[in-house]
Amino acid sequence: MKWNRFTIKTIVDAEDMIIASLADLGIEGVEITDSQPLSEEDKAQMFVDIMPDSPENDGTASLSFYLEETEEQESVLSEVREMLDSLRTFMDIGEGTVEVSQTEDKDWINNWKEYFHQFSVDDILIVPSWEEASPEDADKLILHIDPGTAFGTGMHETTQLVLRQIKKHLQKGDEILDIGTGSGILGIAALKMGAGHVSATDLDPCAVNAVAENLEANDISPEGFILTIGNLIDDPKTQEWAGKACYDLVTANILTEVLIPLTPVAAACLKEGGYYITSGILEGKETLVAEAAEKAGLTVTEITKQGEWMSVTARKGA
Repeated sequence: MKWNRFTIKTIVDAEDMIIASLADLGIEGVEITDSQPLSEEDKAQMFVDIMPDSPENDGTASLSFYLEETEEQESVLSEVREMLDSLRTFMDIGEGTVEVSQTEDKDWINNWKEYFHQFSVDDILIVPSWEEASPEDADKLILHIDPGTAFGTGMHETTQLVLRQIKKHLQKGDEILDIGTGSGILGIAALKMGAGHVSATDLDPCAVNAVAENLEANDISPEGFILTIGNLIDDPKTQEWAGKACYDLVTANILTEVLIPLTPVAAACLKEGGYYITSGILEGKETLVAEAAEKAGLTVTEITKQGEWMSVTARKGA
């Protein structure tokens, strides 16, 4: 899909005011690009796979928002420029110019080729499509995963925590439910480790193409990995699709605030003796997820940590 990208050249000190003014015009979801250094707390809370190096801070900023190509461009431009002229009368907004360009969903993928290269998670080697595994890595479990519009390249600590737990608990032929699958990396890894079948959910339609492409890259039949778009927490159709007591492993690499209401639903999906593997939990919040697991009738078997992120694994039954 093609989009019109509107980029406002401004300064860091004017970011908040311009974003608020854009919201008044009905424009939300603004992308901020500046060279403000991130604190360690900021980095811990950024749920992203790849963190590029930041340029030297010069106080400038770019604010971008996107509209579908079919939308009226000139009227939007006119409103935004009038808003900037109004702000300029009482505050410094830097250049205050607006640039218009086009982009596509796939452009993001190409931009990240500069930063994303093959890497290992223990004996798992994750390789993008534009690179090849070395002969000396032939004994590793090789996953072919590309960065895209759906989360999950394997670089983020949360994904690595779950991969290790899958490897620890997976038995050959297991049925897997991957909640919030993103790129499909966890389900694909499970299938390559010997799982029998993967069912997966996600809220983002971008996951459909991402999963399909990554399944093809890994020579996995689409019949082995079934994805539905829906919210398992409160959507009866998605809950019916997933079923009850069907899975040996349920994985959920999301965030604490989602994991807490999700946990009783996920627990119902598990077979007796099955494992619930969670991640996306900032250090200090793991007790909240552990408590939710216990309330859902699960027994917490392990809590692991990598960087500022935690993983909670729990078992159903004896």
